[in-house]
Amino acid sequence: MIYDISPIAIVIFIIFVLTVLGLSFYFARKSKSASGYYAAGGQIHWAVNGIAFAGDYLSAASFLGICGMIAFYGYDGFLYSVGYLAGWVVALFLVAEPFKRLGKYTFADALDSKFNSPAIKLTAAISTLVVSIFYLIPQMVGAGAIVTPLLGLPHWMGVVIVGSIVIFIVATAGMTSTTYVQFIKGGLLIIFSFVLVFLLLGKGISNPPSEEYHKFITINSVVTGGKVTSIDNPDYKIAGQFDDKSGSFIKLEKSGIFSWWKLTAKDQSFILEEALSVVIDKDGKKLYNGEPKEARKFFQVGSAKKIIVDGKEVDKTGPVDLFQFITTIENSEITRFTKKTFSFQNEKVNVYYQNVTKGSDIMKPGLYYKLDEGATFWSRLDFISLMIALFLGTSALPHILIRYYTVPNQRAARKSTIVAIAAIGFFYILTLFMGVGAMVNGGMDVENSNMAAPLLAKTFGITIFSIISAIAFATILGTVSGLIVAASGAVAHDLMDKYKKIKMSDKGKVTAGRISAIGVGIIAIILGIIFEKQNVNFLVGLAFAIAASANLPAIIMLLFWKKTTAKGIAWGITVGMLASLIIILFSPTLYEIYGIDPAKAIIPLQNPGIISIPLGFITLVVVSLLTQQNGKTEPKK
Repeated sequence: MIYDISPIAIVIFIIFVLTVLGLSFYFARKSKSASGYYAAGGQIHWAVNGIAFAGDYLSAASFLGICGMIAFYGYDGFLYSVGYLAGWVVALFLVAEPFKRLGKYTFADALDSKFNSPAIKLTAAISTLVVSIFYLIPQMVGAGAIVTPLLGLPHWMGVVIVGSIVIFIVATAGMTSTTYVQFIKGGLLIIFSFVLVFLLLGKGISNPPSEEYHKFITINSVVTGGKVTSIDNPDYKIAGQFDDKSGSFIKLEKSGIFSWWKLTAKDQSFILEEALSVVIDKDGKKLYNGEPKEARKFFQVGSAKKIIVDGKEVDKTGPVDLFQFITTIENSEITRFTKKTFSFQNEKVNVYYQNVTKGSDIMKPGLYYKLDEGATFWSRLDFISLMIALFLGTSALPHILIRYYTVPNQRAARKSTIVAIAAIGFFYILTLFMGVGAMVNGGMDVENSNMAAPLLAKTFGITIFSIISAIAFATILGTVSGLIVAASGAVAHDLMDKYKKIKMSDKGKVTAGRISAIGVGIIAIILGIIFEKQNVNFLVGLAFAIAASANLPAIIMLLFWKKTTAKGIAWGITVGMLASLIIILFSPTLYEIYGIDPAKAIIPLQNPGIISIPLGFITLVVVSLLTQQNGKTEPKK
């Protein structure tokens, strides 16, 4: 789609960026020591840290990805919200206070607190880097997605802009600046998401959602022997037909412009329903509904087909409350758009056709994760695997864990976690309404599910769109900052200082951390450009799976099993990390990125957790039992 550049959006964007940079300059003067750089000196107030926790956690995946998943797949997308929030229960009851007691700056500090093990330092540092980079990818993808409509720039420029700003933030001020950026953007994100839902409920549901909404037309047709032989519209000519098990797609020509239509049976007759199409022709030119992108023939979509209130069909509901909104959606019929990709006459064709879905089906699992009709053993296993990873992954994310070091004591760590749960839980309830709201209010770009929430805001005016987009951008800035602090700590503190034992002064440690931040930031920029088309929420799910597989067994067993040994921890991290990475590399999603048919993937699982998490635990237990005599190693001096 083409997004118009708005002066208001640019001004608000610049204000946000300057505010963030101003904080960095201010706190840079206070981050001279390693403690100040990596852990904000351990002096952050628990309430500020709680909202900063929320800011860290409510990343591009939470705001852009979950809302997009809900807009495209209904309740299946909301399951991510449920899983993300449930993970904080583990953090509250098992990890918060003990982890604060164990560590100093980094995840490896905590794991190595009872041992003096080079293997733990090495494997924990590598795990931190891998998880942080996997978590960085969706943030950078989201950055490019949000800068495109905000500033009218291509995706790769958005990624570079975010990467450059974040590298500056982290390289100058470290954790203190990152904490306050997270505090501000976390609070703003929750407040303005509430405002957006308030506006949505005030408007209600209408069909069409606006006067500008594109009216999709239908054409009566005659089908003989499975082929469309004539159509009831002299302006169009039949130019071709593609058939497979998912249906028939008809190529029509009008005034030299080609478009794609979906053949549908209706009341013992056949009609052609207008679809959206993105075609790469044999010359490599990309056409949107048969024309160049600049022609603006590609539309935002998302509407109700039928609105049912009290058993009667209506054109609009008027203002509704939270429960009326959900009930109306359940009773109505919603037009979703389903993607079909195929090759036709040396052209690569992506057709987005109308798929009318009962609201009751949207508000229950099954549209994305097949659990009932059409389900297979692997689809059910994949869903269970995802939920396990989301539930267990939170307590193993390095950039979340190191935030426990920014508060003064264990009691403050627990209070921070409680504040975070309250803020995050409230926000995740809002994502359901924002996602479904985009689904029925013309807030969907079929090419980019990550834009659902900002485009929903745009239906209420450019000002709220600009604010929401700028906050989304700040959300990405804050989360990326925290991730790069964690990654740079792994390189400078864990690998260089503790593992390689390179002698550095306090100032030298800070300098090493800043240089590491630049290197990690550059890697994140490159990967953000490569993974442009992936839904950010799905990518974060992979980061959770790796974290839960590599880190969680080490954390839980160190805290609650006295026979845990240093070698057990090191091998548990290694096996869990490698198992999850191998499954991901040979999964259908990565095959699609490789340009190979996803159906040919060696491993049919999208989410590795159900295999890799138990492997991590089993390896740790077995190796610990085998190394009892030398595994208790030297206590840390």
